[in-house]
Amino acid sequence: MTGEFSAVWSEMWRKVWKRLADHRDAPDDLFCELYRELERSFVTRLDPATELADIIDSQEQARVAFRDTKAAKIDGEAAIIKFLERAHVALEDIGHPQLIDRYFELVADFIKTYSLRYELRRPFTLHPTLPRVFSKLFNDLRKTTSQDAALSAAMREFEESMRDLRNGQSGERIKVCIHKQMILLEAIAGHCPGVTAGSLGGMCDQLNTWPHVTVREAMKKLYGFGSNYPGIRHAGNPASALRDIDMRDMVAVSVLLAGFAPYLSDGLDAAKIYAGGDA
Repeated sequence: MTGEFSAVWSEMWRKVWKRLADHRDAPDDLFCELYRELERSFVTRLDPATELADIIDSQEQARVAFRDTKAAKIDGEAAIIKFLERAHVALEDIGHPQLIDRYFELVADFIKTYSLRYELRRPFTLHPTLPRVFSKLFNDLRKTTSQDAALSAAMREFEESMRDLRNGQSGERIKVCIHKQMILLEAIAGHCPGVTAGSLGGMCDQLNTWPHVTVREAMKKLYGFGSNYPGIRHAGNPASALRDIDMRDMVAVSVLLAGFAPYLSDGLDAAKIYAGGDA
């Protein structure tokens, strides 16, 4: 489950749209209006004077066309969000307050049922939650790395090291996990235009994506932690370790390192990560 509407779009027919149409205030031409708005979110738009007109001029055709629309026909997650919000405007134009409230309730219940990572606010706006943004970041990172054999291998090794913690959360496994993620980020940064350095620290100095020097230095210090703490990247300095490494470090450092990915990759679109869309 991705936490996105696009993954469960097919379920919306019976959970939202059919129930909305069953409301006593729903007009007979409800799906004519809804399909008009849905078509605006298609990857390939219909000819308004022929194809679209033929559908929305018939209540039954509009209902069938709306019901049979697959998620792949819609231009991504962001387009679905825009449609859902436009549908609310269309219902406001119909002018039945209880029908509008019913729509809000149905979508809110749908979000809760399928654990979608959005917050629905009145009158009707959908806001990405932080878990959704982070999940989208990692999913897009996976898609981006899959386009290159070396990056794909680095991502696979990192994910395998994460899964290996299921067999025991030892310090050795945690160190491997952090090490593999640093290798992944180093490989990603190395693919950016103009980057020639051989280490992630040097690559950070060559990238011009940083909003402030302290952000760049924070990434370099994390990389330095991996080099200096014994057994992560190198033998390190045993005297520098304040305590044995544990799962706190795996969680915290992994989240921090993943958060730096948009600075290190030219294949991630932060606006799409927030609003939804293909990587």
